[in-house]
Amino acid sequence: MTKELKISAKNLNVFYGKKQALFDINLNIYANEVTSLIGPSGCGKSTLIKCFNRMNDLVDICKYSGQIMIDGQDINHSSTDPVSLRTRIGMVFQKPNPFPKSLYDNIAYGPRLHGMFNTKEDLDEIVISSLKKAGLFNEVKDRLFESGTGLSGGQQQRLCIARALAVNPEIILMDEPCSALDPIATAKIEELIEELKEKYTIVIVTHSMQQAARVSNRTAYMHMGELIETGLTKNIFSNPKHAKTQDYITGRIG
Repeated sequence: MTKELKISAKNLNVFYGKKQALFDINLNIYANEVTSLIGPSGCGKSTLIKCFNRMNDLVDICKYSGQIMIDGQDINHSSTDPVSLRTRIGMVFQKPNPFPKSLYDNIAYGPRLHGMFNTKEDLDEIVISSLKKAGLFNEVKDRLFESGTGLSGGQQQRLCIARALAVNPEIILMDEPCSALDPIATAKIEELIEELKEKYTIVIVTHSMQQAARVSNRTAYMHMGELIETGLTKNIFSNPKHAKTQDYITGRIG
């Protein structure tokens, strides 16, 4: 069965001022899969995923060349509206960052901003279904109007995932979503990722090779701004083609 191509980066170069951060990246990401980006700190993983939702547009000194296609459309073309692009692409950051508002208002924020409902009942339904998709509803259903900052770290991260889901994205980007969490909370997020890929395309930056091996279908190894190797996760970890990948996986570099 041929996998549907969701995101394609072609000859992508990214510069911050005079410093080049990414060098000639060519990467395909497929629909309803989890793709992990691994590699040492500072190798360009976070820079790459921020290209997919044009977050780098917010950095004045950032310039790029090359092409990123999502569903065959060039996202950097002048006809692409970055705001509507970002509704299609949810983002979950390393540190849980709930807004200092109630749980309800955290999740309602995006739908309100984009006018995605007609009635209060519609909005209630979006909030409840987003919490259910994020595996959080049963834990918080009696405290929807309490502050999101009162939750545990793992719950806050699932709240942030629910907030990303509320605008009905197609793609979810996760930048080290478990690095601030304990092993139990991490396991819950990983279970959630496994469930979410049924409906969404997920790209996860992780510093944990064990996590990449557990959650992802495909893995891309990056080193000093270059994409060294990409392939099925089981092949990358059991039989890498490139010596640099082998060195990283066996702990010789990193």
